[in-house]
Amino acid sequence: MADEEPKPLAYVPETILKKRRSNEEWAIRRKQQLEQKIRKIKGDSFVIRKPEQFIKQFRDRELDLIQMKNRGKRQMWKSEAPVSKLLFIIRIRGKNDMHPKTRKMLYSLRLRKIFNGVFVKANERIIEILQKVEPFITYGYPNLKNVKDLIFKKGVAKINKQRVPLTDNNIIEQELGKYGMICIEDVVNEIANVGPHFKEVTSFLCPFILNKPEKALKGKKKVYKDGGDSGNREDHINELISQMN
Repeated sequence: MADEEPKPLAYVPETILKKRRSNEEWAIRRKQQLEQKIRKIKGDSFVIRKPEQFIKQFRDRELDLIQMKNRGKRQMWKSEAPVSKLLFIIRIRGKNDMHPKTRKMLYSLRLRKIFNGVFVKANERIIEILQKVEPFITYGYPNLKNVKDLIFKKGVAKINKQRVPLTDNNIIEQELGKYGMICIEDVVNEIANVGPHFKEVTSFLCPFILNKPEKALKGKKKVYKDGGDSGNREDHINELISQMN
């Protein structure tokens, strides 16, 4: 039997070959990107913790809960009532050793991240929350200069789920005009004097994103009056604001 001649290869158009090569190259790139992402995730935060680390974390959080309840029993409002209606609060610690109930209270103050700051009106409810979350925050009475500097330099509003810097008075007039405010100076005045529409203005403003201070925070868990970082700084909060603004 005579040898059969090999069948000729089927013709593949050049455009299809190019498309195949392109798909293969894309698949290789995609695989490499995914591998890099996995390596990055594991390298940055994926840590296999030992059982004793879980136990320590649980105990630390339970201790935070106990201490929080004890701080809440202090009659701080009657003995240490604030001398100013206006307070500026700064979150100075992260979530390590934090009980979920503490985190929930910080979130109620809109302090979701470390070095966020907010203006609040001092009242019994606010003071009660502040004393419960005291190790994680510091606060005091901001002066007019710092109120103005914060709003002018770091003031941002949330409009239609977008963060918008306060660089245009038209934004203020559009959102707060119904309260008689048409410019950034009106916002400063309402905050500084804790005006009748203080709540609406503070809700309009996003929490301030502050810079990490160089040497102002010592990393001590004691209250400020005892040489630490947390708690009421009264007028001395202005020094810290100036360093973080």
